[in-house]
Amino acid sequence: MTTVRDTPVRLTQFAHGGGCACKIPPGELEDVLGGLVGPGTASADGSLLVGLATGDDAAVVTLPAPGGGPARAVVSTADFFTPVVDDAYDWGRIAAANALSDVYAMGGRPLVAVNLLAWPRDVLPFELAREVLRGGLDVAAEAGCHVGGGHSVDDPEPKYGMAVTGVADPERLLRNDTGRPGLPLSLTKPLGLGVLNNRHKATGERFEQAVATMVALNRDASAAALAAGATCATDVTGFGLLGHLHKLARASGVTAVLDTAAVPCLDGAREAVRDGYVSGGTRRNLEWVAPFTDFGDADADTRLLLADAQTSGGLLVAGEVPGAPVIGELVPKGAHSVVLE
Repeated sequence: MTTVRDTPVRLTQFAHGGGCACKIPPGELEDVLGGLVGPGTASADGSLLVGLATGDDAAVVTLPAPGGGPARAVVSTADFFTPVVDDAYDWGRIAAANALSDVYAMGGRPLVAVNLLAWPRDVLPFELAREVLRGGLDVAAEAGCHVGGGHSVDDPEPKYGMAVTGVADPERLLRNDTGRPGLPLSLTKPLGLGVLNNRHKATGERFEQAVATMVALNRDASAAALAAGATCATDVTGFGLLGHLHKLARASGVTAVLDTAAVPCLDGAREAVRDGYVSGGTRRNLEWVAPFTDFGDADADTRLLLADAQTSGGLLVAGEVPGAPVIGELVPKGAHSVVLE
């Protein structure tokens, strides 16, 4: 736990939610975005490759290369959230890895990031903010991504993240709308981050396996997916596995069949669900996906774990990824977006 002048500070107690569980519920967000159509959401010349249409992980535009060379795709994203752990340095690392993940989820390579910091300056000392920023800087350095400043505001609730710009090959993007029947589904990180983080917030227990998972970059998973010829992927974050799987299946015009027994989970995750450490964000995720999901014989705890709001989760790839478990497959579109078996 972070200490300031030998006094313990639990950052999670200064936030109404934690990590990606504090996102606006997906149904409400889609209602808001549904009417936003204008010059910034479409491109007559085709230079905007990925925009609002399918709710993908980042925006992608193409830039013509000087001298008639191959075009280059620019990937742009932003992500920030309230404290997910009590340790300031770890929170910074987790938030940075999560923001960078959106670029990796598109098959890109991050180039430069700027910090986004909200801080209750009259409540929490700035030496804690420095630790948050140091954590973000260290993870960005691991990713080979420059950090070029940023923006800060005085806010009653601490928040941190990054806006990230990356590059990609426009002919080798990972998108959420290119899945097709017959492709297997791979998941590169286990589930359970949300319930373990919620237990941490409630009890102060520290779960090293959760921290290690959240700070791990999705760089290698993205490279492996591209090397295997994958074109369809997304990262699993605040909307849970079921929510992101529904969005991928809907965008691709297919149905996703999920083998629930094959889905990997972190040690302690099922126990955390059993003991009731389930966030409101997770319950809202489950409520949102229910009309589009055939739950089969899945019990209530399994449904909650599959809808668990992840923070800096793994990549969900339509294709086989070396070292990642296959958790299902895409089939021709049926009555539901997602079917549990």
